[in-house]
Amino acid sequence: MNGWHGRILRINLTNQTISTETIDPQTAKDFLGGRGWAIKYLTDEVDPQVDPLSPENKLIFATGPLTATPAPTGNRYMVVTKSPLTGALSNSNSGGDFPTWMKRTGFDMFIFEGRAERPVYLWVNEDHVEIRPAGHLWGKDVHETTDLLLAETDPKAKVAAIGPAGENLVKMAAIMNDKHRAAGRSGVGAVMGSKNLKAVVAQGKKDPALADPAGMKALSRTMNLEVGGDAKNGATMRVYGTSYVPDVTNELGILPTCNARTGVFDGADRINGPTLNEKYLIRPTPCYRCTLSCGRLTEVKDPGFEGKGEGPEYETIVSMGSSCGVDNLGAITKANYLCNELGMDTISLGMTISCAMEMVEDGLIPESDVGQPLRFGDEATVVEMVRKTACREGFGDTLAEGSYRLAEKYGHPEYSITAKKLEFPGYDPRGAKGMGLLYATSNIGASHMAGDVAYTEVFGVPKKTDGLTTNGKAALVARYTDAFAVIDATGVCVFVSVRYMFNGEVHLLPTRLAGLMNATTGAGYTPESLLEAGERVYTLERLFLLKAGFTKADDTLPRRILAEPMPDGPAKGHVADLDKMLPEYYQLRGWDENGVPTPEKLQALGLSA
Repeated sequence: MNGWHGRILRINLTNQTISTETIDPQTAKDFLGGRGWAIKYLTDEVDPQVDPLSPENKLIFATGPLTATPAPTGNRYMVVTKSPLTGALSNSNSGGDFPTWMKRTGFDMFIFEGRAERPVYLWVNEDHVEIRPAGHLWGKDVHETTDLLLAETDPKAKVAAIGPAGENLVKMAAIMNDKHRAAGRSGVGAVMGSKNLKAVVAQGKKDPALADPAGMKALSRTMNLEVGGDAKNGATMRVYGTSYVPDVTNELGILPTCNARTGVFDGADRINGPTLNEKYLIRPTPCYRCTLSCGRLTEVKDPGFEGKGEGPEYETIVSMGSSCGVDNLGAITKANYLCNELGMDTISLGMTISCAMEMVEDGLIPESDVGQPLRFGDEATVVEMVRKTACREGFGDTLAEGSYRLAEKYGHPEYSITAKKLEFPGYDPRGAKGMGLLYATSNIGASHMAGDVAYTEVFGVPKKTDGLTTNGKAALVARYTDAFAVIDATGVCVFVSVRYMFNGEVHLLPTRLAGLMNATTGAGYTPESLLEAGERVYTLERLFLLKAGFTKADDTLPRRILAEPMPDGPAKGHVADLDKMLPEYYQLRGWDENGVPTPEKLQALGLSA
């Protein structure tokens, strides 16, 4: 095979056995790789009703056919499992260096099953694979764990590990690779912790074979020049990373503030890109062989918040900042460092803290339960709650369950700003209605990375659509979610892919990706067949959710977003208007009025109910 190694590594942690297997070439082509292969195997092998933290759940690391190739940003991997936070799917995506090193082991995918009796880690050096004891690493943070493992294995290897949050089964625990990069959403780190798997260490030199090396080189060069030209011309992502976004969303009135009470934050200019660059930035940091360098190496010297690391990105600035009423960027950055070191998703944790803040202020959570002040703007408390949550210490034990369970515990689940129990990212859908439809229908819950139509509604890429209208949003969300499934399956980054998402009437992204995929695999994709594969992946995920017990009733948004008009700003008076978009979305998808894929649609995609 080209592009794909065609080999899967299966690790049974219960009986400490390791086996390898090959994948059927037609299955490889139909499901692309990465997220596609992983959901195919998860669906075939895991009961959707399974307890996510039981040994019967499986944890899958999956690269794509473009991972570890010259393809621009061809350096992503997926972590797919059943989510302990939501009960739905997790398909968390990460970059850094680890994905390329994982692919170079000669395997496309690692499948972890069962549960080790004692803590272990996996060491993969091409065909040399070992399950090693990790008792000496248990309790250590991600950074110390990474350093110790590189000393034990190979200093040139790459590490994906959990921190104390994963060990303590915090439901928003992340898997961190290369110390600072996160497969963050939906609690994948807790699943890894439930299996007593502390880390995965990868090393190898087996680059995938290319079907057309010359064609791959030429197309990759063209795309790199286009993206690199954007960077040289002062593209905002290169200058600020994603930290430029608070100014944009605040101006539109959709910057989540004080647990989505409003979309306008008075302190936005104190937590934005220029402030980060002026006060804390050391330099931009790229993923492996990436021309964008959207990461930020930073250092905080503010008293009480000292630290050094990577970030924060926009979503952390929202969750730990405006959503918590905090305008101290030093405190936000420190909270980000701690999340990386302890292994937690910054979005879900920050939004859970902000939910608790509002409930305390409204008298629904007794302050005695918290043990310290927890009000909007309490920056030091936000930082302290990060540590307490990872350790399940005091009120942190409640925060560790996520905002939905926290709010439900105190009798008011409506305070949780979630969809399918996954906390909202940084776009209030009352002023970006396509994002509302995306959050409600996404197979993993409220994730912008499921099909980020904010690119058109918020940033005008490639052209602006009106965030305050529902017109055309059903088609837009369907189109983007299929395209994002392709991106996740092939192994490239959405930040470069979105440049080619839609170019006027020409659907350029699948054209570019089809070119890369054919030069890599030789499988003969067309733009249309590539998007059909994305739809196949997305629809199979939907079937998993339905079998897990999800229904049309779960394709919804919080009462605040559906029934409480935005109180001020440009989106004042608006709600999400989900009811105007959902029936059309189901119809465009080929689903019935209950959101169930029709037999005709399944047959067209080669799937069975």
